[in-house]
Amino acid sequence: MTEPKQEVAFVSGASRGIGKAIATRLAKLGTYVVGTSTSEQGADEISRNLGTGGIGLKLDVSSKDSVTAMFNAIDTSDIPTPTIVINNAGITRDNLFVRMTDDQWDDVIETNLSSLYRLTKTFSRSMIKARYGRIVNVTSIVGITGNAGQANYAAAKAGIIGFTKSLAQELGPRGITVNAVAPGYVVTDMTKTISEDVRKDVLQRIPLKRLGSVEDIAAAVEFLVGTGSAYITGTTLHVNGGMYMG
Repeated sequence: MTEPKQEVAFVSGASRGIGKAIATRLAKLGTYVVGTSTSEQGADEISRNLGTGGIGLKLDVSSKDSVTAMFNAIDTSDIPTPTIVINNAGITRDNLFVRMTDDQWDDVIETNLSSLYRLTKTFSRSMIKARYGRIVNVTSIVGITGNAGQANYAAAKAGIIGFTKSLAQELGPRGITVNAVAPGYVVTDMTKTISEDVRKDVLQRIPLKRLGSVEDIAAAVEFLVGTGSAYITGTTLHVNGGMYMG
């Protein structure tokens, strides 16, 4: 009897926070994980975290050349081409819109939105040939509700939702599902810097009365790449404790 092939997942921004939790969870399920970080140190940390369950690679998702080099490294290695792609890498460059600089706008759009075009186009070719694939894009509650001081971030995250719906229609006939996960306020390095007053205000608006955990998001991603979601595509799964009910 032929042993089933081990699935391979690609997770961008996997050195910490939500990306690390996703990579760790998928690896524990037996999926081989290729995780990326912007630094060699971060890539090494991913490799240590995953052990035999995966590898960390350096990647600048905002650079076409970096994406090409990373894909070539996978293509020329013993690692099979990923059939699961998790677009998670993201940054913030918050500022009131009237004070926002061109660099603050461009950096967020390139990293948080344009990277999905580059990465998904790179990996989807092999998925189309295989007539199978799972793509999950990490967006945000801010992409639905907006947020003062985050016009760049909200625009990018809203764009991810439109991108997800459009790609789901194109790739569905090839057996590829494309979905998004929209976290609410989650305990990460980004949210740890908010003031206590802001934290209290946020908690008042969350019916479950707690901030989310990175494991909450990883569990949602696990569902969307698993067999139980085979008939779900083009959707955005909101994981926010009820703060937004869409």
